Amino acid sequence: MREVVFVDGVRTPFGKAGPTGIYAETRADDLVVRCIRELMRRNPALPADRVDEVAIAATTQIGDQGLTIGRTAALLAGLPKSVPGYAIDRMCAGAMTAVTTTASGIAFGAYDVAIAGGVEHMGHHPMGEGVDPNPRFVSEQIVDGSALVMGSTAENLHDRFPHLTKERADAFAVASQQRYAAAVAAGRIGPELVPVATRSAEQGWGLASVDEPPRPGTTLEGLSTLRTPFRPHGHVTAGNAAGLNDGATGCLLAAEEVAEELGLQVGMRLVGFGFAGVEPEVMGVGPIPSTEKALARTGLTISDIGLFELNEAFAVQVLAFLDHFGIADDDERVNPWGGAIAVGHPLASSGVRLMTQLSRQFAERPDVRYGLTAMCIGIGMGGTVIWENPNWEGASK
Repeated sequence: MREVVFVDGVRTPFGKAGPTGIYAETRADDLVVRCIRELMRRNPALPADRVDEVAIAATTQIGDQGLTIGRTAALLAGLPKSVPGYAIDRMCAGAMTAVTTTASGIAFGAYDVAIAGGVEHMGHHPMGEGVDPNPRFVSEQIVDGSALVMGSTAENLHDRFPHLTKERADAFAVASQQRYAAAVAAGRIGPELVPVATRSAEQGWGLASVDEPPRPGTTLEGLSTLRTPFRPHGHVTAGNAAGLNDGATGCLLAAEEVAEELGLQVGMRLVGFGFAGVEPEVMGVGPIPSTEKALARTGLTISDIGLFELNEAFAVQVLAFLDHFGIADDDERVNPWGGAIAVGHPLASSGVRLMTQLSRQFAERPDVRYGLTAMCIGIGMGGTVIWENPNWEGASK
């Protein structure tokens, strides 16, 4: 088995889904194409014909996100026709699974270099579009009906852990907005963004160069007044959950020896990963068993992890993870540059955003050896990937 490294990652600015969002009249596949082209542009030492696979995730694989988007995006991006590609779906963890699947191929020796990423244009394809759930799920009580509504699963999580109050969730959401704003101001978020030309029939051409979803100036007082759409007098609001978003991500993975041969940078080294299933009604707890599985298989403990990039689908699911592992809500190791509550969560693309952000943090933190990216996944799953910092100086964890 060969060592696998994360070479580089990029993403489009994330937009708000809907008719007024920045990508309302931009195709989903064009967002992915921009990421692939930018990866190749930023890594000129990589010959295009050395790319062995392109795996692109999308949760709704129809329309401009269909037609085996990994292959079609590779062709549209100008990669040689000899480069194959495919589409992948694990809902929110699509891009994460694209990474772990192609990385496994690299470790096994089937690939030397791969491109993995994801896209979700929720403005063009709302979550669940075209889906026809089998009626046996509910009629035979395989799952509760709430399992198919992600916001309802978050409310169920509040029920299961009543100490995870709305006040704690709102406070975590405010911190996410503040950390994101501070990271942008410091220039930490921005270099990984790929500007995208946008078109509007009314306003003409534009350029998306910054994230659209963040709400600077968010306060606890403001969040306390928001309605709870999933349950009367509930806990989950638009303020303490990720929004509906459009965006794409992409990354380069390689065998470490091949990266050295080609002179490619090494952002981080793959240590191990784990996926786990949980009750679909409380899918937000998924990252807990997936993290326990990944730690057990790599021989690490939670105390070995110096940085956490946790997808903030809902504040409550991050809080459940933190409580389980005895980590404070405001621990500086957790999402130090903010998270999806601020920047957005275009479903299948988000896993590579977490990895790209962690890789950039590793470059600043030679004192940290191990980092972790994790997320909850619809229909009751969790995914966790553990990475090692190649810049580690051995001073601490």
